[in-house]
Amino acid sequence: MARTTTSRLAALAAGATAVALALTGCVAGEDAPAESGSADGGTTTTVDIDWATYNPLSIVIRDQGWLEDAGYDVNWVQSLGSSAANEALRSGAIDFGSTAGSAALLARANGAPQQIVTVVAQPEWASIVTPEGSDITSVADLQGRTVAAALGTDPYFFLVQSLEQAGLSIDDVTVENLAHADGWAALQGGSVDAWAGLDPITATAEAAGATILATDLSLNSYSVLNASEEIIASDPELVQTVADLYEQAREWALANPDEMAQLLADAAAIDLSVAQVVIDEREGLDVSGVPGDELLSVLEPIGAIQVEIGDVASQDAIDTALDTILAPQFAEQAVDAG
Repeated sequence: MARTTTSRLAALAAGATAVALALTGCVAGEDAPAESGSADGGTTTTVDIDWATYNPLSIVIRDQGWLEDAGYDVNWVQSLGSSAANEALRSGAIDFGSTAGSAALLARANGAPQQIVTVVAQPEWASIVTPEGSDITSVADLQGRTVAAALGTDPYFFLVQSLEQAGLSIDDVTVENLAHADGWAALQGGSVDAWAGLDPITATAEAAGATILATDLSLNSYSVLNASEEIIASDPELVQTVADLYEQAREWALANPDEMAQLLADAAAIDLSVAQVVIDEREGLDVSGVPGDELLSVLEPIGAIQVEIGDVASQDAIDTALDTILAPQFAEQAVDAG
């Protein structure tokens, strides 16, 4: 029987140490906590918020300077994956973090004080990738092979579900726990047989000659923005501002797909043609920003899998998380105002 090379518990325990490596950018509050209060009330509020290449709307807001225009001092912190964003939220390094819905559920079920405030997109962003010339032609062929995947992210749960559909389990492969970009590097270097990756890196891999072995929109969870419960309670006006700007960014991105692709290309340092594929074919930005029943219906079966593979202690923890993970009021107001 194959094994997972990095235990899930060890990965979680090491999360705090990994934040410095997994995030880039200046984080406020290294020596003192950020100021709190309303920007309109005369107190300068420092907002610690992430941006990510897997969250194009965050790139728009950062590029346009809309939060700064609203009167806030902003620390933009790059998240390199859902696990890093979750750990940064848990540690208080950021107030708002970009994750897959599956990763948000995992964090909430394991006690993280955060909620989903906005749906970013419904992307077909996770896939299993093999190198050019590989003898692996189906998911079933992964049995006994080594697969790179970032634990606790959508590509990892996509891998688990794809294996189950092929009559296998996660124990039938050896998982190398690697961040998305590192997984692609490992595939290129030949140290793994396959990689469960995330756009826009997977689109870059495909353009470079790699093969998309498996992709399935129904096995991808939504892209979401989480906020800490502390910021939701202490500064709902800020949370509303962020939700409003996400809706503004969605409208801008849908109206300006070419400009959106250029922003993504620049931010991710990828070819414009690759970014255009991601925006035009895979990103799924044309979706309601309000987190609700559709999101929960996708998360429910993923939650059962998280219990089955030992990432969450019990189904009760999943059920509680599903009952409490959404804070839709901000996106509802943003959509109504739009």
